[in-house]
Amino acid sequence: MTISQRDSRVIWHPFTQMEIEPEAVGIVRGQGSLLFDEHGKSYVDGVSSWWVNLHGHGHPAIIERITEQLNRLEQVIFAGFTHEPAVELAERLLEILPGYLAKVFYTDNGSTATEAAIKMAIQYWHNKGAPRTKIISFADSYHGDTVGAISASGRSQFSIPFAPLLFDVIHIAPPYEGSQDQSLNELRNALSHKPAAFIFEPLIQGVAGMRLHDRAGLDVLIGECKKQNVITIADEVMTGFGRTGPNFACELLSNNPDIICLSKGLTGGFMPLGATVVSQDIYEAFLANDRSKMFFHGHSYTANPLACTAALASTELLRNPQCAENRRRIENSHKGFAKVLANDPRVENVRHLGTILAFDVKTNATTSYTNELRDKLYIHFLNKGVLLRPLGNVVLCSSAILYY
Repeated sequence: MTISQRDSRVIWHPFTQMEIEPEAVGIVRGQGSLLFDEHGKSYVDGVSSWWVNLHGHGHPAIIERITEQLNRLEQVIFAGFTHEPAVELAERLLEILPGYLAKVFYTDNGSTATEAAIKMAIQYWHNKGAPRTKIISFADSYHGDTVGAISASGRSQFSIPFAPLLFDVIHIAPPYEGSQDQSLNELRNALSHKPAAFIFEPLIQGVAGMRLHDRAGLDVLIGECKKQNVITIADEVMTGFGRTGPNFACELLSNNPDIICLSKGLTGGFMPLGATVVSQDIYEAFLANDRSKMFFHGHSYTANPLACTAALASTELLRNPQCAENRRRIENSHKGFAKVLANDPRVENVRHLGTILAFDVKTNATTSYTNELRDKLYIHFLNKGVLLRPLGNVVLCSSAILYY
């Protein structure tokens, strides 16, 4: 019996309609930009395995560091204890992140990183003695799959079953090209309700279909929030660690957020890890002579030493000049291919940012996540030996910044 056949007997996969989709492809090995299945077929990993893999599969430098750490410490409770990889990683993140961030709070994935940020923002105002609970976010945004993260996201088919459980959020139009004024007016109206925070995906909304923001328009929104003393939260789970060109999308903005959420590429795709990085002002609101104001949040695998070690190895690779050169090579390649696609009558709305390229396949059907065209596109590329996960009729590629 194959891995795929055994899988179908015991596994429930994410974002998968198990009744109608084909058996999962059984992968036995990864090397560089390639994945190899149990029958020996290779696939180009065009989505970096859900945007987590930065340096290619099986990078020896990351493997070596994890192996060394395995012989020293694999896990320790992070309440009242600490360890070198967690401290060193926090120091490094604070060195390379934009703005004036001061403290790193570890979690274990993107949803928990944003969930922690939302809770921090709400408890910040509670601890200040001036409770605020409203959150502002973009329409069609996506911040994860836990209940708080779903609440902060745009309303969609993802959230319909859970609607009675979700807290109220003020959704505003994103600052797409041509809608900057509408976005600003809606934000100003939202700010009149004294919200706790504004959470946003900087410069590009992933699940919405890789839609790009106007940079100046987004900057203005963040600046308006700062004038009103509203906490700004940048969800860099997908955009962080070189995806948009620089290490972080927020580096392309003038106004810096109060909180940045990280995951996905943080460990180079080797281990689960999340981080919520905050300003000194946010942190100090939780300090008191008793425990009533502490942040009541944590996870069993918070700051896992192996995951922190993988992240240290990955960030070291990011600092290698060859990595920056490869990033530029990918960007130039996308620019060239975008010109070719622009002349193809089957596609429209070609866009690219950093190592991300996306385009829309023309269709008369409703362009939703469950569009049947998505399945046809997915199977077409898979048969060609390319792993892509279209978002409805949106085809996207997010390349690994590959080098050895």
